[in-house]
Amino acid sequence: MSRRADPPLTGPTTELLQALIRGACVNDGTPGSGEEHRNASVIDDALDGLPGVGRTVFEPLPGRRSVVHTLPGSDPDAPTILLLGHTDVVPVNAAEWRHDPFGGELIDGEVWGRGAVDMLNLTSAMATSFAHLATRGRPPASTVRFLAVADEEAGGTWGANWICANAWDEVACDYVLTESGGMTLDAPDGMRVVFAAAEKGVAWRRLTVHGTPGHGSMPFGADNALVTAAEVVRRIDAYDPAPQLHSFWTGWVAGLDVPDALREALLDPGRVREAIGALDAGQAGYAHAVVHTTFSPNMVRGGIKTNVIPDTVELDIDIRTLPGVEEADVDRMVADALGDLADRVTVTPVIDGRTATRSPIETPMFDLLARRAAAVHDGAEVLPWMVVGGTDAAFFRMRGVPSYGAGMYDPSMSLAQFQRRFHGHDERIDTTSLGLSAQLYVDLADGIADATRS
Repeated sequence: MSRRADPPLTGPTTELLQALIRGACVNDGTPGSGEEHRNASVIDDALDGLPGVGRTVFEPLPGRRSVVHTLPGSDPDAPTILLLGHTDVVPVNAAEWRHDPFGGELIDGEVWGRGAVDMLNLTSAMATSFAHLATRGRPPASTVRFLAVADEEAGGTWGANWICANAWDEVACDYVLTESGGMTLDAPDGMRVVFAAAEKGVAWRRLTVHGTPGHGSMPFGADNALVTAAEVVRRIDAYDPAPQLHSFWTGWVAGLDVPDALREALLDPGRVREAIGALDAGQAGYAHAVVHTTFSPNMVRGGIKTNVIPDTVELDIDIRTLPGVEEADVDRMVADALGDLADRVTVTPVIDGRTATRSPIETPMFDLLARRAAAVHDGAEVLPWMVVGGTDAAFFRMRGVPSYGAGMYDPSMSLAQFQRRFHGHDERIDTTSLGLSAQLYVDLADGIADATRS
């Protein structure tokens, strides 16, 4: 049973989430998309006039606006917390939704819309908790920063990455709290609450497949780049590097409600591939990704006209790397997957230098997260987990800042439910989780100074 969410925080968080969803800051990966200035303005309106709060705006490209608000703490020796929430969302196929994906409707206790799970729910909770800390009449001991950041959904080029490289002093901190944490997992020996302490690296590659142009009426013996690209896609899709088992994997397997024989197989490097296939579909996708460097061919561009044999076709490959896998390793893997077609393909980095990152869990902040989870969910234990996608936490971990995915969700938003709704049709979040997450950030801001001294 979860502790009841704090009603004063639930209402404002719900209303702010609805407004952010309606901002429709859709990031399709192009520099001119996103238009996060709309949601930056929504955040500014919510935090306007807060006493003692500083504000800095970043806009490296027109419309790609991020904003950081800073509330000084009462104890200069207390750690600084950065609440990191992104304001952009991924594109949507509106025809597949039951309700308007940008309507922000409140239906049966749930807010519907693109970004309700990823991650406007937590961004709104962060803003609400920040406003509460600034107006309640006593500041927290710790300095709290709230960064509403652009461009997370396309790798952070015009958001967190740019800010960390060009304005570090404005966002410097001792801990980062961001997305992908606080969901529940029912284990055989009780409930777990997952908090992200690591994530895979991102090493996207563009493969340009070369051929020879010709007339489409004479395809026999033609050097058609599209036909070659089809084989390249098949080989990339079939490529499956050796699994790597690690501590985040063993902890996750320990929490699975599966027969002991299957659990043993999942922990055996020689049998883990086959064992993953025995899991249900919702578990298997994550299980495979968390122990493999993965390759997913997701975009194709090529051809100029129906009757012209194409001489080039571009393929964009989403590659996610495990800890210890470097850029040179990725390029060797791509060459291995291509085999004898490697000399027909030019490989270009799209996102480079984002290796897998992890944060220590032996910190006062992670200990405090564990205590808050146990208080909210009746003694539940915490499970550190690895995010198989990418978040802006990586840019802070690369600078040595412990960073955790941390919200607090009602048990109805289990880890499995969260993963199904992430980037999915009919994305939505319950209002109880909104209030729990907002209260969590208040509790952490109030508790981290004492946790650090103890």
